[in-house]
Amino acid sequence: MNSKQSPAKTDNNAAPKESAQDERPLTVRDAALFLGTSRQTVYLWVEQKRIPHLRVMGRNIRFLRSELEPFRAQFKQAVVEWQDQ
Repeated sequence: MNSKQSPAKTDNNAAPKESAQDERPLTVRDAALFLGTSRQTVYLWVEQKRIPHLRVMGRNIRFLRSELEPFRAQFKQAVVEWQDQ
């Protein structure tokens, strides 16, 4: 081993990643902003059961970002494919 080589550096100041248990649920407004669509579209997707969501206290709808990310990736892919035609 070369004496000038140093051990791998670790960043102790890095922000901890949110675990699924620590993740704050998103409101319909937040989900619409995250997905780049309107609130009305989010409500329509919930009604059609096309988007993963949670019901809180009966009527309130919440979303987990970790569940919306794959949906958003799929949604964006579909838009790109449609534009290519």
